[in-house]
Amino acid sequence: MAQPLASTLVESQALYLDPEIRDWVLIPIMVVMVLVGVFRDQVTVLIGGGTGKKPGLKAIRESKALTRGVTLRNYGNHIQNNSFFVRKTFLSEAYKRGDYLKNPAAANHAVNPMTDPAGMEMMMEGMKKNFAMIIPQTIIMGWINFFFSGFVLIKLPFPLTLRFKSMLQRGVETPDMDVTWVSSLSWYFLNLFGLRSIFTLLLGEDNAADGMRDMAAMSQMGASPTGQPQDFHKLFLAESENLELTPHNWELDDIENRLLIKFGKRSPTVNNDDNDTIEMEDISSDFSDVKGKSKRKGINKKK
Repeated sequence: MAQPLASTLVESQALYLDPEIRDWVLIPIMVVMVLVGVFRDQVTVLIGGGTGKKPGLKAIRESKALTRGVTLRNYGNHIQNNSFFVRKTFLSEAYKRGDYLKNPAAANHAVNPMTDPAGMEMMMEGMKKNFAMIIPQTIIMGWINFFFSGFVLIKLPFPLTLRFKSMLQRGVETPDMDVTWVSSLSWYFLNLFGLRSIFTLLLGEDNAADGMRDMAAMSQMGASPTGQPQDFHKLFLAESENLELTPHNWELDDIENRLLIKFGKRSPTVNNDDNDTIEMEDISSDFSDVKGKSKRKGINKKK
């Protein structure tokens, strides 16, 4: 009974799709998404939300100075103790004084982004970019839902588990359908995340047509003020505390003995209770002497 049941299940899942679906639904959705991505990238560049303005010299110095502290904490064990502590003291005091701030006079005052011209400009650029990303995707999704709702387009050539059913068959409420079939709305989401390489080939690395950025913008919309500038004064103070708490262990400390022990030219040493170093050869020789004496005592007792 097992073979007829399996054959009936396979036959029930053997769907035959009309070639017109491929020509008028599958390919048009992909082509429209590519064209809309290119159009959106060009619109984003025109409104100034693409590459944006180049930061000034003080802004670059502000961000790079914070990177210096992080680099010193992560790779400080490669330099000597004196060099590390000199750099740590210099950077920690400079962070506290605010030497690397773009505007040291406003370090202790909370900047209101609604009154700061730079903050307002960043907020407007962020809002333009979000609108240029979200509005086209909303229009495409509504177009697919209105014209192609309920279409089954393709079948994936590899098996999947049931967890992918809700992702691949959106808009098709059929619990008995095989997981490998893809609906029109799910085909839209697959193209949204899978066209990154095509956009990179057409528009370059830094483009505004990436679907992952769209989803991130939609998730962060309303969660925090858009384009709010960072408070580097607080970041510098936090980095100063991190530097002061960072220990240092020079990686080349006692490197001669470690190399000799590694290549077998010297035996490893251990510390006793009196803080004196004892070589392992001395310990082994002591044990051999004890064993030899015990054997001699045993021989004398037998005699």
